[in-house]
Amino acid sequence: MGLEQRTLTVPALVVMIIAASAPLTAVAGGVTTNYAVTGMESVPLSFLIIGAILLVFSIGYTAMSRHIPNAGAFYAYIAQGLGGAAGVGAAMVALLSYNLMQIGIYGMFGFAAASFANASFGTAIPWWAMALVAWAVVGFLGMNRVDFSVKVLGIVVAAEFLVVIIYNIMAFAFAPEAPQPAASFNVADAVAPGMGAVMAFTIAAFMGFESGTIYNEEVKDPVRTARRATMIAVVIIACFYAFSAFAVAVGEGASNVIGASAELGPDLIFAFFGANAPAWFVDLANILFITSLFAALLAFHNVIARYFYAMGRGGALPKFLAITSRTTHAPVAGSLAQSTLGLVVIAIFAVISQGKDPMYVVFTMFTWMTNSAAYGLVLLMALTSFAVIGYFKRKQSSESLATRVIAPLVSGIALAYVFAQIVINFDILLGMEEPGMLGYVLQGIVILPGVIAWVLALVVRSSTRRAPMADELPVS
Repeated sequence: MGLEQRTLTVPALVVMIIAASAPLTAVAGGVTTNYAVTGMESVPLSFLIIGAILLVFSIGYTAMSRHIPNAGAFYAYIAQGLGGAAGVGAAMVALLSYNLMQIGIYGMFGFAAASFANASFGTAIPWWAMALVAWAVVGFLGMNRVDFSVKVLGIVVAAEFLVVIIYNIMAFAFAPEAPQPAASFNVADAVAPGMGAVMAFTIAAFMGFESGTIYNEEVKDPVRTARRATMIAVVIIACFYAFSAFAVAVGEGASNVIGASAELGPDLIFAFFGANAPAWFVDLANILFITSLFAALLAFHNVIARYFYAMGRGGALPKFLAITSRTTHAPVAGSLAQSTLGLVVIAIFAVISQGKDPMYVVFTMFTWMTNSAAYGLVLLMALTSFAVIGYFKRKQSSESLATRVIAPLVSGIALAYVFAQIVINFDILLGMEEPGMLGYVLQGIVILPGVIAWVLALVVRSSTRRAPMADELPVS
């Protein structure tokens, strides 16, 4: 039994995509960290630049989804465009990257939820206890109909947007200085030396935007839904985050935003609310920050469950992972596999974080894993761009030259540049003052399994004279 329920509409898919990017978390955490670490005023501009790159990427990427409606997305597309061996390698990188992203967020969720509960009720709940609560709820929802998850995420995402919109309005209302859009959107900064580091941070806020095509076996219209939803989501994320990043600069003052971000980090927005809003609203904003993280956990869990399903069905992983529920059609085996991995990692960090500063799990589990995930996913996006060209070169199609060649070539080059910037600035992304072995280890964890899988697939092909399993993926 497959995933096909055909229940997801364009608005539902847009909600799923935006939930993965966690708007309140991206603005409160990502934007302020970007200002603090890079020292660049052009953080708002970077969202428009990355948004434009990903919009161009989406042209070829979503065109592939019409020809290959497969829940494996990246790995299915790379297999069809660059060969089965490359697809097997991409499968491992994708699976590791998405799991690192999802499981890493448990660290931030556990810290934020425990800190809020302990401050509000005078308790001493450990971070891992709150993480386990989220783990159980996510696991339950992951085995139910995907449209049920959409309803939960829709409420959370709407509330997140409302809080950020209120912050943006208040930032302009209480601005200590006149707004300086020329500094935040200085086009000349697009080629400034520090812009590469800014974009390396910024693209992490978009991670999850590509997940729309993963649901292409469950949408009402597989020809149009994923394409429209992906492009709508990219435009909304880019414009909303760019304006919100500008609002952060306005609210703190252009001359102070970098210093304030370095001093307060993710607490900057909540400190602003504390100074200018009632106490109950500050509590509400904190609660929605926590639910924002939960929404991202659920969104990425659903993506990973479908990756396990697609890889089990295609033969890249054991077949039992392709088992779906007879009643909900959810990929229950994939969902259970992802939940099991999450439980193991939470348990490991629960042990090693004993007796350490509460922020330890944020600096390690969250920061290490999510930045490593972004490293892997950007690499996959660059490879997918070139896979689009390879696929349409071999297959006759009515797609335009812009869709088949121009857009994927431009986005492939641009994403390769962003990936290079992530590699160059990887130690900075991890919060390290100077290069160290940790950065190489984390990059190796993501990339080496993919390289090994690719080599093994080539060996299998050469010894059996048949294409590896990734070539057997269903394409229609």
